[in-house]
Amino acid sequence: MKLKKGDKVKIVAGKDKGREGTIERVFKKEGKVLIPGVNVYKKHSKRLRQVTEVARPLPVSNVALICSKCGKITRVGYEVLKDGKTRICRKCWEVI
Repeated sequence: MKLKKGDKVKIVAGKDKGREGTIERVFKKEGKVLIPGVNVYKKHSKRLRQVTEVARPLPVSNVALICSKCGKITRVGYEVLKDGKTRICRKCWEVI
């Protein structure tokens, strides 16, 4: 998966299209990411008689990474160096 915890992303599809946030948790097997304050639903509890708001995970395909250098939404590329593989921005070619 090309997105990691702490990455700043923009929602590109769904009911929260256009909103931005930071990834809090990544679910690799499901292909989803959890962004607090985005994709929020209400959960009713009969026993406690309360209504709580719960953020649900979004599919990775509905979010786009925001480059920390150029500030644009971008795809993630990789550059293989001697010491390992690093992620790069596909627009400004800087290390993310």
